[in-house]
Amino acid sequence: MPSLFLSLFLLAFYFTLASFIFISCSYYSNLFKEKCKTKPYFLLCSEQTVESGGDVVREKSVSVVLLAGGQGKRMGAVVPKQYLPLFGQPIALFSFHTFFHMFEVKEVIVVCDPSYRDVFEDAKGNYEAELKFALPGKERQDSVYNGFQECAAVDPSSELVCVHDSARPLVLSSDVRKVLTDGLLNGAAVLGVPVKATIKEANSESFVVKTLDRKTLWEMQTPQVIKPELLRKGFELVNREGLEVTDDVSIVEHLKHPVFITEGSYTNIKVTTPDDMLLAERILNIDAEESYERLGSILRKRVPTQLFNSSKDKIKDHNML
Repeated sequence: MPSLFLSLFLLAFYFTLASFIFISCSYYSNLFKEKCKTKPYFLLCSEQTVESGGDVVREKSVSVVLLAGGQGKRMGAVVPKQYLPLFGQPIALFSFHTFFHMFEVKEVIVVCDPSYRDVFEDAKGNYEAELKFALPGKERQDSVYNGFQECAAVDPSSELVCVHDSARPLVLSSDVRKVLTDGLLNGAAVLGVPVKATIKEANSESFVVKTLDRKTLWEMQTPQVIKPELLRKGFELVNREGLEVTDDVSIVEHLKHPVFITEGSYTNIKVTTPDDMLLAERILNIDAEESYERLGSILRKRVPTQLFNSSKDKIKDHNML
C-alpha cells in the first residue's frame, strides 16, 4: 500500500512539473516572437532573423582561401611568421583547424610555398572538407586571385568565397559564421572592430593635418567574404585597369558595391611582430584559464571539495584543459 501511494505521488508530481515546463516554454516562445516583430527588417545583418528570405549559409557551400604565403620580414625570424610555433603548433594551423571544423566549409585552398604543403597535409587528418593548394603571387591580391582560381568557382554549390590571413590564428568560429551570413545577405562582408585610439592625419613632414572622427573608423580584419560572381567581376576590373588593392573587399569597392562590416573581436589579432606573438600567447593563456575556471565551477557543484582539490593537479598534469 505505501508503495502504491508513493507511485501515485510521484506520478502527480511529474505531471505537474511537465505542465509547468510546457506552460513556461509557451509563454517565453510567444514573448520571443513578439520581440522579434519589433525588430526592423531592413537591416541585413547576422544579428537579425530575416523573415522574408530566411537566408542561412548552407552546409558545404563555402570555399575558404587561406593565405599562408607571406614572408613575415617584420618578425625577423628564419621561417615565415605563419609557421612559427604558437604553443607548439604552427600559427597557420590554428585558423586551418577552425575552418575545417565548420560544416559550412566545402574546401580550403591554402595559398603557400610548395615546401610548406606538408604542414597542412599532415594536419588535415579525417576532415571531410577538401584540401587544395595554390601558389602565392607577388602581391596579396595576386595570391587571392590564385586561390580564387583554385576554388570551385564554376561550381554553383560554392555560394561564398571566404578569404582569411593565416597570421590571424585566434579568429572565433562564431565570428566567422556572422561574417558568412552577412556576406550571403549583402554580397560582401568583412570582419572589423571599431577603432579605439585617436587617429590623426599627418603630412609628409609629420605635422598633424586633422583629427579623424573615430566614430566612423573601423579596423579591418579577416575573414573577408565575397560572393564568387562579384569577386570575379572585381578581379576583371582590377586586372583590366591595373589597380592595386590592400585588402580583398577593396576589389568589390571598385565595383561600387556596398560592403557590410561585421563587428568581430579585438582578440582576432594579426601576428606580425614578436610583441604580437607574446600577446597571442597571453590571449590563449587567458582562454585556457577561463575554461579551467568554468570546469572547476561545475566540478565543485558535483563532487566533494576534497576530491576536487586532489584531482586538480592531475588534470593540469595530463593537459586536459
